[in-house]
Amino acid sequence: MIGGRAFAGVCLAMLACSAAAERPADGAASSIGAAAHGCLQGGVALPAEGRGWQVLRPDNNRYWGTPALISFLEDFGKYAAPMGSLQIGDMSLPRGGHMPTGHASHQTGLDADILFQLADHPLTEEEREHPDFTSVLVKGKPTPARWGKAQVTLLKLAATDPRVERIFVNPAIKRHLCRTAGADRAWLHAVRPWWGHEAHFHVRLRCTEGDASCEPGPYIPPGDGCDASLDWWFTPEAGATAEPAPTPGPRPRILATMPAACKIILDPKNLG
Repeated sequence: MIGGRAFAGVCLAMLACSAAAERPADGAASSIGAAAHGCLQGGVALPAEGRGWQVLRPDNNRYWGTPALISFLEDFGKYAAPMGSLQIGDMSLPRGGHMPTGHASHQTGLDADILFQLADHPLTEEEREHPDFTSVLVKGKPTPARWGKAQVTLLKLAATDPRVERIFVNPAIKRHLCRTAGADRAWLHAVRPWWGHEAHFHVRLRCTEGDASCEPGPYIPPGDGCDASLDWWFTPEAGATAEPAPTPGPRPRILATMPAACKIILDPKNLG
C-alpha cells in the first residue's frame, strides 16, 4: 500500500488518483458544484452495513456522501428491511470529484447506486466484491424472475421521499412503470430514463437546504414523464447518441469546469 505523501506524488504524475489514501476534506458538509462537475467537503462514510443495507465493493472507497445522503440511505434501509437488504453500490469518493473510472456524475456526495435485487442474507466477502449485476430486463421488458412488487415499492419509496431530486432507471423500465402504474402515478415524475441502469437504480438527492455551493440538477418538466420525451429513448436517434464506452485507464480527477474550491480540495497534495 502506498503512503499518503508518496501516493499524492503518484497521483500528480498520473493526473488521476485512486481513492485508496484519501481522507474527506475538512470543513462543513457541502456539495460544491454540479453532479458531474463538482466535489464534496465534509464527507461522511456510510457504514459497511446496517439495518436493511449492505455496501458493495467497499475496497473502492466510494461509500461517502453528505450527511443528508447518509441519513436518507439509513432511513431507506429501514423501509426496505422487511423485504430484504439493500445492496448499495457507488456513492462518492471521500472528496467527491471525477472518479478515475466509472461514473461521470457521483461527484458531490448526493448520488447513490442501489441494486434492484434485495439481498436475503448477509453477503460474503466474495459477494460484496463481485456483485450480481444481472439486468432485470429480458428482450426489453422486466422479467418476473428479477422484477416484481419489491422493485416497484423501492422506486416508489425513493421517489416520494422529499429529499430525492430524481431517480435514473433504464428507459425500458420507465416505460414498463408508465404502463403498469395505474392511477397512482404522480411519483413517476422523479423517475427519469437514462442509458444503462438495467441492474440498479441511481438516486440523486436535492441540494441540502442552505448549501449555497450546490448546483441543482436540470429542470424536470411537470407530469409523469410518460409522454413523447420517453418515446424518444426508443428512436434511432437515441441509440445514435448513446453514452460512449468509458475510456480505458484512469481519468483526471480535476476538471476545468469545476468550481475553484474543488480544484483546491482535489489537489493531489491534499488527498492523503
